[in-house]
Amino acid sequence: MRRHVTGAVLALLSGSVGWAELPTSVVRPTARPDKFGDTYVHVIVGQKRPQARPVAQTTISEPKIMDRTQTFAEWSNRFREKAVANGISPETVDRAFRGIVYDAEVVRRDRNQSEFTKTIWDYLDTAVSDARVNNGKTALAQYRHLLQRIEETYGVDKQVLLAIWGLESAYGAFRGNDKTVQSLATLAYDPRRSSFFEEQLMEALSILQSGDVSADRMRGSWAGAMGHTQFMPTSFRDHAVDFTGDGKRDIWSDDPSDALASTAAYLAHHGWTTGQPWGVEVALPKDFDYRLANRSIKKQPAAWGQMGILDTHGKPVKNHGLGSILLPAGGTGAAFMIFDNFEVIESYNTADAYVIGVGHLGDRIMGGNPVQAKWPRADRALTYKERTEMQQRLTLLGFDTQGIDGKIGPRTIDAVRAYQVANGLLPDGYPSLRLLDLLR
Repeated sequence: MRRHVTGAVLALLSGSVGWAELPTSVVRPTARPDKFGDTYVHVIVGQKRPQARPVAQTTISEPKIMDRTQTFAEWSNRFREKAVANGISPETVDRAFRGIVYDAEVVRRDRNQSEFTKTIWDYLDTAVSDARVNNGKTALAQYRHLLQRIEETYGVDKQVLLAIWGLESAYGAFRGNDKTVQSLATLAYDPRRSSFFEEQLMEALSILQSGDVSADRMRGSWAGAMGHTQFMPTSFRDHAVDFTGDGKRDIWSDDPSDALASTAAYLAHHGWTTGQPWGVEVALPKDFDYRLANRSIKKQPAAWGQMGILDTHGKPVKNHGLGSILLPAGGTGAAFMIFDNFEVIESYNTADAYVIGVGHLGDRIMGGNPVQAKWPRADRALTYKERTEMQQRLTLLGFDTQGIDGKIGPRTIDAVRAYQVANGLLPDGYPSLRLLDLLR
């Protein structure tokens, strides 16, 4: 499985615990248990585990209604039996479920995710704010030796770890205070994604049984993500490490050592290339063929350079390996040449906005420049209703988005580009309000 699984829609950005960062809006574009694919607008997009897309349809599915034929208490009792049958001791289950109640607020937040959207530039304004960059530099100075040891152990560059830490928990300032077992039990009881969350809950109980953390300290986001870099229990199972050597994989501690090393272990597992950037901002020539801005089209930087694609200083991009051209805001915004490490960060969260946010924040922490190109700030993000309408209209016209789900992923972008080509429009794949007006 390529996708990492963490939760929590809200990137918890409290400005407490000595950090200068003030509370802000969402910076994590996801509650990751749903796969939304690469997108330019969603701030609640992406998951770390691929799921099959639905067969193309021309109607919108209504959300599942809670099945209350069994009460939460009845469901909890049945789950306890299942947990014991899976090797969890009755004592562990009893301690974990002591005082646990159904949390309606968790379900409300889960249901309301699809309406929260931002443009890529609004997202980056928050994700790579001056405060977050400065706090990242402070964290780099404070933890430089730790980060160097992690980099030497796992081959993962320190700036990407800092950036993920900064976006996921504001460098540990706000790791979430929801009871993980209660959140996961509530979401497992809810029918919308019960199987996924039952697996997460079972793994959470395994963590408690292993002694890595107590039930009281197992806290995090409302969707069950835990620690400095917001691991879901299955991600903890697969990638958490005891970097301090104290016998516990403690991603909840004020000491971020285990959490940052676990994140490095995760990225290394997914193929991180030491020293390779996630991407480089580039300037496109006036005669650029926008059909080449496709993730499946990869060329060496020298080959792109021969086509007039240079960095923002007018120089050829260094040879970082095969790269493709990404236009997160279409032909009127910034352009990036992205490399294999883009996809590695994407394994942590599939949203283009998140990957660019992580990559750019890491660059800025290390002294890099802000994005140089102008964004089309007069544009606004499409609503969920508008996104589904666009998919419906494209599909009915023969440009199949392979699903009417309101999630702007690669298939929808391909359908948009095909429509643009067929109608003599700039084929940048950008699903804008202007395009929707044309479809209407």
